[in-house]
Amino acid sequence: MHAAVSALRHSKRNLCSLWLAATVILGGIFIASTAREWYELIYHDGLTIQTNLFGTTFYSLVGLHATHVVVGLIMLSLALGFSLSGAMSSKHSEKLEVLSLYWHFVDAVWVVVFLVVYVLGR
Repeated sequence: MHAAVSALRHSKRNLCSLWLAATVILGGIFIASTAREWYELIYHDGLTIQTNLFGTTFYSLVGLHATHVVVGLIMLSLALGFSLSGAMSSKHSEKLEVLSLYWHFVDAVWVVVFLVVYVLGR
């Protein structure tokens, strides 16, 4: 994401599009992995939000984070569409920077969620 903003600042729209696409793809892989994990936990391990405190905490924290990732992916996909269509230029770099800050915040929150759920929670 940072590389996309930097590329746009230097009027390298194609490179910006490439980095935005990479970010969207990686975010999509993250969401698909989360969905697969939830499927396994619910249907194979029987862990639901009603099972115990861990289940409640797990689905609440990871679900809230996943919701924010999906919102970010929607905004990133829109930015990618604007970039690919040529509607985005270096004058829009500050707006893309704001989206970048949101995405980085979601990343930072994931570090906390990962530590609480996957490291300390097990």
